[in-house]
Amino acid sequence: MMATLGNTSEIRPSIAVIGSGYWGKNLVRNFAELGALAVICDTNKETRDALAAQYPGCRAVGDFAEVLKDERVSSVSIATPAETHGVLVRQALLAGKDVLVEKPLCLVEDEARSLVALAKQLGRILMVGHLLWYHPAILKLKELIDSGELGRIQYVYSNRLNLGKIRREENILWSFAPHDVSVILGLLGEMPDAVSAQGGNYLHQQIADTTVTMLSFPSGVKSHIFVSWLHPFKEQKLIVVGDRKMAVFDDMEKKDKLLLYPHSIQWKGQVPVANRAEAQPVELEKSEPLRDECAHFLDCLTSRRRPRTDGDEGVRVLSVLQRCQEALEKEHKPARTAAVAPRAWFAHGSAFIDDGVEIGEGTSIWHVSHILKGTTIGRSCKIGQNVVIGPNAVLGNGVKVQNNVSIYEGVTLEDHVFCGPSMVFTNVFNPRSEIPRMSELKPTLVKRGATLGANCTIVCGTTIGRYAFVGAGAVVTKDVPDYACVMGSPARISGWMCECGAKLTWQADASRCACGASYGKSASGVSRLPHAGAVEEPTAALASALEG
Repeated sequence: MMATLGNTSEIRPSIAVIGSGYWGKNLVRNFAELGALAVICDTNKETRDALAAQYPGCRAVGDFAEVLKDERVSSVSIATPAETHGVLVRQALLAGKDVLVEKPLCLVEDEARSLVALAKQLGRILMVGHLLWYHPAILKLKELIDSGELGRIQYVYSNRLNLGKIRREENILWSFAPHDVSVILGLLGEMPDAVSAQGGNYLHQQIADTTVTMLSFPSGVKSHIFVSWLHPFKEQKLIVVGDRKMAVFDDMEKKDKLLLYPHSIQWKGQVPVANRAEAQPVELEKSEPLRDECAHFLDCLTSRRRPRTDGDEGVRVLSVLQRCQEALEKEHKPARTAAVAPRAWFAHGSAFIDDGVEIGEGTSIWHVSHILKGTTIGRSCKIGQNVVIGPNAVLGNGVKVQNNVSIYEGVTLEDHVFCGPSMVFTNVFNPRSEIPRMSELKPTLVKRGATLGANCTIVCGTTIGRYAFVGAGAVVTKDVPDYACVMGSPARISGWMCECGAKLTWQADASRCACGASYGKSASGVSRLPHAGAVEEPTAALASALEG
């Protein structure tokens, strides 16, 4: 996991920071000071204008699609809401960009593994912003543990508490705990074999404001993580108990952030007696962790070395977080549930499933989602949080709907369609609140395998072709051909996509993707070419890629 920071003086400005709000502005500042900032991308015009004035040497844009098309931008640093991470990382990788993404890598372990595999396949750097692994105190603590200075590790616990920024897109576990999970896994060098969790939902019935998580490791080490945003003061403390010494990392301390306590236990008359010793401050290098993280990313870009907090580390952290969330949900059972899911499919206890709904085997429906009457959902679909479907909507098999999406009556999604976070369907062309127009619904059809990027809008009455790709934030006002990649507002064709999600390059009117699929271009559009022994359905390898 450890790596040294290298010389970044040869790096030319090529970084685009995506999202420049609460945390992103710090990334903007550091990359600018390191001479690597090229573009600031933020949907808020006021924020863009302010940063453009502060950093006149870089461009400020509001459309992520512009960054993806800019060949001068070699890499992106993503600091957007957590539910958008997965789709933005995938789009950046497919556009040939190296990626630094804030924690967590995404919200679903399977998606995270797919992103890591994609980065390796494309030869791209994928780094996750687990900031504490760039803090001098944590690096020194890892060194002390590995050298045996603390002896055999027995117990680790952390408190991350504050009366601070309270989120509604994620609970406290996902907001605060990724830092502590990352550090504990790295310090111990092993994954837990047992997880338990308890929490309290005080401000919102479905969102935990405080959680206590217990982790048990194969070596016998125990650990707990206490996180809360309902605490009277800010505390960020990590304590490691060894049988020789105990270490305390207190990030709120201004001077001695890391202390060693050489306490000992002696047995007298079969009774353990504690011998207390004075705390010993540990000398640390003085540096800004975020500055070191940004410099490390730049160093990895030039050296092509594996980042200290790479995608694999992000997957490990996400795996533990998901197990913690499952334990938390098992412990906290809501008093009211709208429906009980049949055995063939899963619905979270906070989901609402109306009568007269058909749901296929293997489909999962997550927090606070509502499936209205008359809706049909196929097999093996994944429906995220705060999703509304119906009434009378139709989803095929293998459809993925990310958080905060509404799929209204008149919308039909064929098999393996992907709907990115917060994207929008409409079903009435000229709505007025005071004039009923439900009899004037215009149908929307999204054909097999199409991808609809985060925050895009699909105006009703349109058809999205097979395996088409709608970029993040695009506004689709007319039909999209098969395999077309469209971006902007209104959306226009910017290229063509393979069924595996890679952008096609052409020699005359022919293209062959790295996955092995071949395509031809004619006056009627782009189509996949058959080959000897080919069948209409995707190959096993391609189907596996599509599942990602």
